[in-house]
Amino acid sequence: MKINIQICLLGIVLLTTSCKKDESLFYSKGDIRIKIEAGESWIHKFPMFLGITKDNGPQFAVWLEDTKGKYISTVFVTKKIATEGWVSNRGNRRKESLPHWCYQRGEVYEDGLYLPTKKQPFTDAQTGATPKSDKEIQIKLADFNTPVVIKAEFNHSVDFNESFPKSAKDGDENYSGGEMGSGQPAVIYADTIYPFQTNAELILIGRSSSDGTNGRIYTDLEKLSTAQNIVKSINIQIVE
Repeated sequence: MKINIQICLLGIVLLTTSCKKDESLFYSKGDIRIKIEAGESWIHKFPMFLGITKDNGPQFAVWLEDTKGKYISTVFVTKKIATEGWVSNRGNRRKESLPHWCYQRGEVYEDGLYLPTKKQPFTDAQTGATPKSDKEIQIKLADFNTPVVIKAEFNHSVDFNESFPKSAKDGDENYSGGEMGSGQPAVIYADTIYPFQTNAELILIGRSSSDGTNGRIYTDLEKLSTAQNIVKSINIQIVE
């Protein structure tokens, strides 16, 4: 019962975000400050038409779990995946975008997939457009006296490489959604945060399923190239 009560308390989250230099966040004692520093591959050239490309940032989600892997609450997710707001996806629901986050939430939608739809958007967290550079997230927990796991998952569309090519076919172990799919799978960062800590850093713990058919974490990262450079660092500060 005590664990269940704690999960409920942790689930009551008030958060704000900032990605512009002229925006300020005001922190109180016990607040958790998450600073995502963009890596050299944060911006990706997304092909449009006639050789024209668009500078796109990654899709990503940041959420909380307990130390047994039970999902608690999402604190931020980019709007495209929260609302099925993809452009030029040609009917591809992009289940390969952030599959670990989707499966950890455990909500199945009317088409049998685990990611939100236009009809049923995800509204339980702060959502926003992908920032063009660094991102800061503020979390205010109703209570924080047991450890909590912070996770983050990042993915680019059409981020193909030799190991995850556009030519991979459905059923291949390196298939990632086809021509408008992910290419390289999403990357997952995590760390356990304790109430007595003041600082921490999320570390890269693995990648997601390339085709989005499960929510497992895969630790083989040697076939990833630019995906490992989307994020430079994710620093955590617990305000004293």
